[in-house]
Parts: sequence; structure tokens; C-alpha cells
Amino acid sequence: MFDSLLTPPQSVKQTDSSILYTPSLTEYIRRKTITVNIGDVPMGSDYPIRVQSMTTVDTMDTLGSVEQSIRMIEAGCEYVRITAPSVKEAQNLENIRKELRARGYTTPLVADIHFTPNAAELAARVVEKVRINPGNYADRKRFEFIDYTDAAYASELERIRAKFLPLVRICKEYGTAMRIGTNHGSLSDRILSRYGDTPVGMVESALEFLRICEDENYYNITLSMKSSNPQVMVQAYRLLVQRLDEEGLKPYPLHLGVTEAGEAEDGRIKSALGIGTLLEDGIGDTVRVSLTEEPEREAPVAQALINRYTHRASESIAIPAITTYPINPFQYTRRSTHEVANFGGQNVPRVIADFSQVPVQEHDNLKPIGHFYLPEPDKWRMNDLGADYVYTGSHPAQFMLPNGLKQILDYTVWQSSSDQTNTFPILSAGAYLTAQSVPELLHSRLNFVQLSLSELSAELVAALRIDTTVVLIIQTNNAHAMPELRRLFVELINQEIRTPVVIQRNYSDVLDENVPLYAATDVGGLLIDGLGDGIMLSNSTPQAGQLKALNSLSFGILQAARTRITKTEYISCPSCGRTLFDLQETTAHIRQRTDHLKGVKIGIMGCIVNGPGEMADADYGYVGIGRDKIALYRGQQVIKKSVPADRAVDELIELIREDNRWIEPTLEHA
Repeated sequence: MFDSLLTPPQSVKQTDSSILYTPSLTEYIRRKTITVNIGDVPMGSDYPIRVQSMTTVDTMDTLGSVEQSIRMIEAGCEYVRITAPSVKEAQNLENIRKELRARGYTTPLVADIHFTPNAAELAARVVEKVRINPGNYADRKRFEFIDYTDAAYASELERIRAKFLPLVRICKEYGTAMRIGTNHGSLSDRILSRYGDTPVGMVESALEFLRICEDENYYNITLSMKSSNPQVMVQAYRLLVQRLDEEGLKPYPLHLGVTEAGEAEDGRIKSALGIGTLLEDGIGDTVRVSLTEEPEREAPVAQALINRYTHRASESIAIPAITTYPINPFQYTRRSTHEVANFGGQNVPRVIADFSQVPVQEHDNLKPIGHFYLPEPDKWRMNDLGADYVYTGSHPAQFMLPNGLKQILDYTVWQSSSDQTNTFPILSAGAYLTAQSVPELLHSRLNFVQLSLSELSAELVAALRIDTTVVLIIQTNNAHAMPELRRLFVELINQEIRTPVVIQRNYSDVLDENVPLYAATDVGGLLIDGLGDGIMLSNSTPQAGQLKALNSLSFGILQAARTRITKTEYISCPSCGRTLFDLQETTAHIRQRTDHLKGVKIGIMGCIVNGPGEMADADYGYVGIGRDKIALYRGQQVIKKSVPADRAVDELIELIREDNRWIEPTLEHA
């Protein structure tokens, strides 16, 4: 089957084969954890992966909170989180809990705490779990760099211990669980000063608090490493697992989430890319998908991600083990490739649209993939989501394609094509090996070769090492798809093959609403590890709407993985009881006015707790600071305070204009 009888070249460095952050990179094995008791719904590897979400109603609105909690529970939430920003909200948790119990709902409640230890200590006596953020539980963020000596830093840790110990002892006394939840955007000045804005800093932020808990023999703890950047989030969780093991700390259950993921498809793609990548490695014990939508809409998305792994071990085809792992899972490095046409090298990943089932007979056939023909001037126009290549299979396009779009044909059709210069062949691995010894049988610049793991033979390896005209299109039918494709990448790296690779996935048997989740996991999980030079998503019966959706999805995955930026990015929180304006309506309005600003990142935060820290990646921020009062940020620096809400979007646009980053929208965006 698989020829890794192949010995890696002597120049390939053999890395440590022990893999701490996951039990296996090729076999689906869920990470073993301790059990954490949270009411009557325990969490850990001996139990199903749990679903949770967070209310958005004001916590002081008891009946509103109860009704929303019930909707969330009936949508599938096994834990309900409620914000408690001050003592009065923490006190009202008891009323909410009593009313829920009176109505027959025993779902555990989680108090979400920021800044206020008194609220945490009160809530820990009332609900089944408290969540604290080590970035702001004992510290106040002033965005200052402090050069600590070791003694000064140790003194700070003692200060934190004194502030945190009362909560630990209350939780231990009452049997209350705790989540130590680090957020990338709200690391303390102390952590940032010593470790930087890095996954290392995120992990250390949690471990400082965790060590205090273990010193007190308190272990009823879950951990999280959330970020609005899926790449940072994945690296932080992996590093956390490794550090727990290295320090001999207990293997605590992990709460997975991409914070401030946003709304609609973009929010689902970003969430799936981060959460799904870790679930593929058997990491994660509860999932919260953070969408700027009603919280009951989050649970089905989380459940869809989880369901994919319910029978994964039994459905998978065995994959040869990875014993030499040349990829650093804690730091992004793009796989080194040579350039072939506009693939590989320093080029951004390319998008190939699969039209093999749809004849390209009219100009309008290309509208779904971002190419528009204008009859009056007899010209083509391409939008930001214009595909780079179109695979037409055995049916060549019936007209000349625009300059920005190249055509791929099945090899036998290409051989008889009248234009073998501007079209490119796609071959099976076997056909390529037959043809490659006769150069005139192939294109002189670019040939696509389809490849699965089992087809990578010694003969093919030898050919790929010397042929600089090939772009591989890798595919798999394995239920454990991403790990099998990763295994193929590892072999290419170990064999010193620098051929660019396009990742192809076919979702013919997948429900439409699950395709973005599965594709973001399968392809995005590779991209954030630096693997992949292109993407090709397929469906066996594509209609125009599906072709457009797959094309948009391809670009959305590349954007979420931070490998190709083609549109405005919105980092918006999912709303909660602290939110000071209608977050969904405001997000939609800002998107309507700014979604043509390619590459600009805008953070939209409902309250000062989430901003500016949580929008660490944003270029600009729109943050609620009071009723109908907005603060506008450039990066993490406040530029305008107390802007009336009815003028805030216009003021935001003026701020972007001042930085010469504003462009007027075209008719397409108007």
C-alpha cells in the first residue's frame, strides 16, 4: 500500500517522535483527562464532549434570563453560562437558578467573572461553576510594559495568590467547579511584559493560577485558551497540553472556543477551523461556538462539530504512524516549496473552482466564482473572490476565459485541445508516471497531478524531486481526512519534495449546513500549520448557488487561516448581559458600510470587558462604554471617547479615512 519503506534523505533532521500534545497524529484517540464534576453533568474523557453557550440577556432580568436559558437548553446546551460583572448580578444568579429548578431544569449554571473577586466568591456559593479570566481577575490592564526582576515577579505572584486563594477555598468547600479561562486579547501587562503576546504567555497565565489550585489540592478545574485568531488558539491549546504533561500537572478537561468569531458563515468557518483542528487530534471536552447571533443558534453548530467524532475511530481507515514529525505545532511556518506558475514559493494559496459537472457554455456561468462579463465595453471584471483556476474536466469552456482565470482539463481532453498553451492538464499519479519520461506529452510549465497517500511510491518521489512543473492535488476518502492528508504532507517533507500542493475535498454526502464546518476543519487545520498552496472544494451535483457558496467558502477558509486576505474581517463578540447596544444590528450596519475594505480588521465589542483586549487583532475598534455611548479605537489605543451611538459608525469611517485606508465603495458594494 504505502511505500514509506522510503528512507528519508540523510539531510532530513529526525525529530523527537514523542508527541505530547496529542496521543496520535494519525489515529483518532481522545485525550485522557480527569473528571470534573459540574452539578449532575460531569465533564472529561469518560463522558461525551459537552455543548454550552452563554446568555445575552441582562443578568438582572431574572425572567428574561430564565426564558433564554430554557431556549438554550432545549437547543442542546448542557451548561449555561451567565455573566456576573458585579456583586448584584452574582446575587441574582440565585434567583435565576431557583426559577429554572422550579420549572424542572437542572442544567448546571456557570458564572462568568471579570475583574471582581467579590462577585466570584459569592457566585461560587450559588452556581455549579465559575469562570475566571486570569488576565483580569487580579490585575488591571494599563497597557504598560514593566521590566520585572525575578524577585519583583515572584512578589506579584504572591499578590495574586492572596487575591485568588479565597475563591479556591470556597469552590473546594462548596464542590463548585472552576474554569481558568485565558483570553489572548486580555493578557495582563505582567504576562505581556515577560512573555509577550504569544501562546506561551497565554499558557503561563493559566498555569500561574492552576499551580495555586493544585497547592490547595483543588482539582475540579477546566481550562481554556481562547483567541479570535484560530491559529493562535490552536497553538496555545497544544502548548497547554504539553506543559501540563511536562510539569506533572493533572490532565484537566479543556473548554474549546474561538472567541469573538463573528456572525453567519464567517463565524462558523473561524470557529470550526480552531475547534475542529483540535477535535481532530482528540483534544477538547466541551465546546462553545461564539457567534454574534442568538445563543440558542450556537448549540447546533457546536453539536454538529462534535457529532463528526462520535464514531470517528470505527469509521476511519488506518493511517501509517508519524514517527518523524517535521512540523512545529506551536509556531506557524509555511512549508517550503518551489514556485510553479503562480503556486507555491511566496504566492498566496490559490482557489480552484470545480466545474467538472457544469458545462461552461455562457459568460454568466462564471459569475458564481467572481468573474463577470460586461457586454457593453466587451470586458471582464473580477471581484475580490474571483477564483484563480477553473477545472472543467472533460468539457472545455465554449469561449475564451478572462485573463484572471485559467482552465484545467482532464489529461485526455487536454491532449486533443487546440490550445495546449493556455490550458493545463490534470493527471492521475499513474498517468503522470507514464507521461513524464516524454516531456512533449506534458505541459511545459504546469501540470496538475492527483495524489492520495497510498499512491506515493518511490518512483513518484523520484520524479517529483526533479520535475518543477507539477502541482499536486491531494485527496482522501478516509473519514479521518485531515490526519491522512497531514500524513501525506509529512512524507513529502521528509522526502524533501518541494512540490506545491492543492488540498481537494469532496462533500457530496454532507448536509449543506455542515459543509463550511467540515471544510474549515479539513483544509483550515492544515493551512494553519503552514501546509497547503491551494484549495479545491467539490460537490457531485453543484448548482450555481452551490458553486458560489463553495467559492466563497474557499476564500473564507483562507482568510480565517490568515493565509490569504480578500475581505474585511470582523471580530465581534457574541453579546451577553453586559452588552450596551444591539450587537447584531450594529454589526450588520458596520458590515454594510465597510465590507469592501479588503484586509481591514474591525473589532465590535459590546462592552469594555471585551474591548479593547479581546479585539487584540483588530485595526479598529467599536466598543460600548455606556448606554448609547461608544469608544473608537485604533488598534488598542482609544482615539474617541463617548461618541453618541447614532454618529459612531460615521466617526469610525472618518478614523479609517484619516489613516488613508478608506476607499469609496463601488456599485458592487453599494
